[in-house]
Amino acid sequence: MPLDFFLKTSLPDRLPSEMDNLIQEIKKLQTKEECLQKIYNFLISKYRGSRIKTVTRIPELFKKDVNFLWYREGFLHCTNINYILRIFLIKSGFFSEKDIYLKWTFIWYCAPHQYLRVNIEDNWINIDVWAYIYGIEYNNYASGFNQYLVPKK
Repeated sequence: MPLDFFLKTSLPDRLPSEMDNLIQEIKKLQTKEECLQKIYNFLISKYRGSRIKTVTRIPELFKKDVNFLWYREGFLHCTNINYILRIFLIKSGFFSEKDIYLKWTFIWYCAPHQYLRVNIEDNWINIDVWAYIYGIEYNNYASGFNQYLVPKK
């Protein structure tokens, strides 16, 4: 089954050392909010979405290897970015699987798109790293026509 389409893919036991080092740094934070913000800020600097590459790189949608995903920079599919995000959130110790929902929407009302909803103190935060480059900020997600036509950065 494709990565995280309908069910959450199980998390890997072993992680790349750089990823594990970042998780150890995140564990030193004080709150869930700080944890989520730090991970979000890191991921928006490493990965981004692309409408064209979403279509031209369909085989990458089926990649589950955390090493393959981690050592990439730039484009990743929304489901792949969300898998990396889930790994960070769960392995940080601040969140459990019940705090994270896979959510689906349609961009331009025709293209399926995934984002995450993350629970912080009974407040659900929408996280859409893939769409940040299209003007979608923290606690928002791409849907319909609510994003820029071209990357803003």
